Amino acid sequence: MGVNPQGDSFRRNLGRIFGTYTGGLVAFVILLAVLEQLGLPDSLIGYLFVAATFAVYAGIGIVARTVSLSDYYVAGRRVPAVYNGMATAADWISGASFVGMAGTLYVLGYDGLAFVVGWSGGFILVATLIAPYLRKLGAYTVPDFLGARFGGNIARLVGIIVLLACSFTYVVAQIYSTGLIASRFLGISFEFAVYVGLGGILFCSLFGGMRAVTWTQVAQYIVLIIAYMLPVLILSAQKYGFPIAQLTYGRALQEIAGREQEMVATGLASGEVLKSYIEPFTSLDRTNFFALIACLMIGTASLPHLLMRFFTTSSVRQTRRSVGWSLLFIALLYVTAPAYAAFAKLEVYQNVIGASLDALPEWIYTYGRLGLVDVCGISATTADAVRAACAEIPGHGGVLRLGDFSIDRDVVLIATPEIAGLPYVIAGLVAAGGLAASISTADGLLLAIANTLSHDVYYRMVDRKAPSSRRLVIARFLLLAAAAVAAWAASTRPADILSIVAWAFSLAAAGNFPALVLGIWWKRCTSAGAVAGMVAGFGVTLYYLVMTQYFGMPEWFGVNNISAAVFGLPVGFAVTIAVSLVTRKPSAETEALVDAMRRPSGDPVMGERSS
Repeated sequence: MGVNPQGDSFRRNLGRIFGTYTGGLVAFVILLAVLEQLGLPDSLIGYLFVAATFAVYAGIGIVARTVSLSDYYVAGRRVPAVYNGMATAADWISGASFVGMAGTLYVLGYDGLAFVVGWSGGFILVATLIAPYLRKLGAYTVPDFLGARFGGNIARLVGIIVLLACSFTYVVAQIYSTGLIASRFLGISFEFAVYVGLGGILFCSLFGGMRAVTWTQVAQYIVLIIAYMLPVLILSAQKYGFPIAQLTYGRALQEIAGREQEMVATGLASGEVLKSYIEPFTSLDRTNFFALIACLMIGTASLPHLLMRFFTTSSVRQTRRSVGWSLLFIALLYVTAPAYAAFAKLEVYQNVIGASLDALPEWIYTYGRLGLVDVCGISATTADAVRAACAEIPGHGGVLRLGDFSIDRDVVLIATPEIAGLPYVIAGLVAAGGLAASISTADGLLLAIANTLSHDVYYRMVDRKAPSSRRLVIARFLLLAAAAVAAWAASTRPADILSIVAWAFSLAAAGNFPALVLGIWWKRCTSAGAVAGMVAGFGVTLYYLVMTQYFGMPEWFGVNNISAAVFGLPVGFAVTIAVSLVTRKPSAETEALVDAMRRPSGDPVMGERSS
């Protein structure tokens, strides 16, 4: 089958292989920059970026194809810690994070840091409470752990329901962000762009499963981190003569604060419209700020597709190291996101607000035609439409005011290079990075869904004698089916993608976390307790999300629905503990399994019995 991306020779040469790949990427960007200066059209640059990166990902996916169940489900459990850390970071830095994080910080300012703190802090819980112990058990999926720990298929089935709910919600957000980026840089409709992105996603995962996804995610991380950091590196060097934006954006914040005062003094902004960018708790009150942090932290430690990545390492020790590497690689983006948002905000304040309506930059109309930028209450499709809309506002002086301008938070990141007047090749690189982030996470999520349906439903519950070949065929068919349904849902343009992601975290936190933590750390936890707790916690959270979002139910204690798990989590823990205490304690065999799972040395408890 050609090169074996899990062979000893391949793993010994990983540094050289991915070093060469990184050098090739840099050379490709430089080449396009030169061609841009020689007159290469912007549209062609966008097509070349998308085509080249998709070709690399598809090539890795095809070369890494496999007929081994262990390779398909867990990459043969032979991924080195540092590369699993990179793959996990790519899996984690979703399109929603890549595209939405900077935009959320742009809109919310200080309050947006709740996302950064919550998502980063969640890896502490992953490393200390959950991931090493799931790896020691030797399961393939999170429902597989629940079935082994609590016996029978009831806990497994509830775990499957939770996994499908949170993973499907999350994957819709990834495909949505893929369509958003592809529609802008390929010049096609959003609905069609969704299915173009879906094709790239499927090439990465369909034939090689987790083995193919692992190595494409390493390649995707390299693209996305370069794409994310390069624009702010350039802006920092241009403005302050020092290219480390993480150390200079404090000066940008000072200039933003000064510009805010200037806009109020000159009538470009009113106190009612303007919220200080650096002032805390202007968009989220203290309760919602800390509730969101808690939900994101616990949700991080509960997401099935993320925990699956730690099933691919060779040992418990490698799993712990992998979590550490993951946090480092993720931190590179998360400490850059506030700088990105600050530079974007400063560019808009200095170069857009206060400009004459006759001299607005072209990017406003480019994104306005996509429905992503509004001026004077309408989509900024043409200069004539903008002038006509603003003329209807009494006393409007023909100058763009802060209250006249609105940009969709999900487009801030991909628009910033154009806002700042950087070469178009930088915008194309950012688009390639956003697509890499979206595809990497979508692959992991779709694998989590398909593998659970094929392994935990079909194999564990329907046909325990199914041969490996049939299980692989079913896994691939289910992957295609899940991808098609998710793409259709994304094409309907649901709510903003960062909110969709936050819902997934709350559902995972309330549905999985009590059973995972108590199942590992409390031997007295029973099957009945775990099932009751999962149903109760997940049910309360889902009820709150649905009723507040779609039926106008008032928020409880003023808590936003993106933090719905603050209600489901305590219910889940309380019900699990109460029911466990009044039901028969687990068998000696189950207690021995828990002891073995918490012992760091030795072979996996389940060995290869799952296969």
